[in-house]
Amino acid sequence: MSTEAAIPDFSVVTGAAVHRALRGRQRDVIDLVEQSYLLHGTRQTVNPPSYFLRFPDRPTSRIIALPASVGGERPVDGIKWIASFPTNLERGIPRASAVLILNDPQTGYPYACLESSIISAVRTAASAALAARTLGADRPAPRRIGFIGTGLVARYLHEYLSALDWRPEEYGVFDLSAAYADAFAGHLRQTSQGTSVRVHDSAEDLIRACDVVVLATTAATPHLADPDVFAHRPLVLHVSLRDLGTEVILDSFNVVDDVEHVLKADTSVHLAEQATGGREFIAGTLADVLNGEVKVPTDRTVVFSPFGLGVLDLSVGEHVAALARSAGDVTVVDGFFHDVERHRAPADGDR
Repeated sequence: MSTEAAIPDFSVVTGAAVHRALRGRQRDVIDLVEQSYLLHGTRQTVNPPSYFLRFPDRPTSRIIALPASVGGERPVDGIKWIASFPTNLERGIPRASAVLILNDPQTGYPYACLESSIISAVRTAASAALAARTLGADRPAPRRIGFIGTGLVARYLHEYLSALDWRPEEYGVFDLSAAYADAFAGHLRQTSQGTSVRVHDSAEDLIRACDVVVLATTAATPHLADPDVFAHRPLVLHVSLRDLGTEVILDSFNVVDDVEHVLKADTSVHLAEQATGGREFIAGTLADVLNGEVKVPTDRTVVFSPFGLGVLDLSVGEHVAALARSAGDVTVVDGFFHDVERHRAPADGDR
């Protein structure tokens, strides 16, 4: 019996094609991310530590490799390669750029290269929206939602939180850049069907006013250190990972995406671990909450700190690649793999 396998075509999926594939599918992507977390929680994934490529002559810049493998009904292997160069902003181009490579689990052959800055932002936003839906299930619907940090990721976070059908009375906005804050406030006014938008003078002022706080900054070290600012017990989506001081973390109910991954690279929870010598302050993972192993209180500040798992990029990327292929919205690179015939078994007439 033949054991030969077909070598897949190699396709390129542009950023425009990624955008078209994901447009209007926020709820589908949130559900897809939920399934990915559940697969990860039952060890049907492989998610090694991320590898950080840093540069002595460019200390603010980095490129990160996130290899991963997803099992389940739609298995895929691959890697995300994402660059963060903050000085790009001074050049008038986006800070982050990324590609995602998908590999066929049967042969190992890469079969797609996708522009991945959108996929990365979407999986982050869908993860936060899933956390908001899950961790806030027993709380009243939020009246005020605040965004601290107003870059591209914040726009995707707003888009995916809007898919939860919350109807807040007001959005709060704060950014160290007044121009960024004003631009994001304008975006919210255009896309939020008349919801009031307020630009705050400080992060602390925003937090005190909001039931749900979204942290999407580029902060490298904690800048929110006073637990009293969170005395009203909000739900905090700590997407940027390094905003909260140790006392705030220790005073909160902490949920993460993966314990081992998030306790590194001087994240706020990593600093809390270093300060206490333990990790008992972490209640569990989002998968633990989803499968009922962890109960979320309503009388404490709840903080979700997602390090960002490569398995989410792969699940979303595989979904996008399939949608783009079915729509004929990919570029197939003919002959990408060269000199493969010599490994095929000879046909009967050639023996």
